[in-house]
Amino acid sequence: MGFTTHPLTPARMDDLADVINPNRRANHCWCLSHRLAQREIEALGDTREEAMRALAARRRRPGVITYEDGVPVGWCHLSPRADIPRLVRSELIRPVDEVAVWSIICLVVRGGHRRKGVTGHLIEGAVAYARRRGAPAVEAYPVDPGERRMDTTMAFVGTRAMFERAGFAVVGETGAVASRMPRLVMRRDLG
Repeated sequence: MGFTTHPLTPARMDDLADVINPNRRANHCWCLSHRLAQREIEALGDTREEAMRALAARRRRPGVITYEDGVPVGWCHLSPRADIPRLVRSELIRPVDEVAVWSIICLVVRGGHRRKGVTGHLIEGAVAYARRRGAPAVEAYPVDPGERRMDTTMAFVGTRAMFERAGFAVVGETGAVASRMPRLVMRRDLG
């Protein structure tokens, strides 16, 4: 069977939880911090999970889930940059041009499935979904750890090397720094 990637839908919410919130903590971020202010989350539901469920019901899904042999193993938050208010308002991660890119802002590989090549399939699945939805390009904002060991809290943004392996190229550097590592702007054109 191998790897498959699907957009997040309300029917796949338990799969998303298995990847990003296996202990089902009520205060978990649910990948909403870049997308919604607290008042917007509350307007969508009583919990962050309900707010994500409401986003998953929209025509433009908030990301994709990768499965290995039917088991959910990865999550990628992917949307048009214009749909991610914290990126739109960011003084540190500014657009490099006027291209209406889609942005990857979070990658999560489920515990027990790391270091098995999931991230490559996850990124490819995200890019394929964005292409099907008409995206001209996909951007990511990873760190460049060089020879340093990356703090696991930064694993959610990914590394330069993992995006280079997926065909992304550096198109700029952000003003953001993560654990004293520069954050890059990397892009894969889909045209």
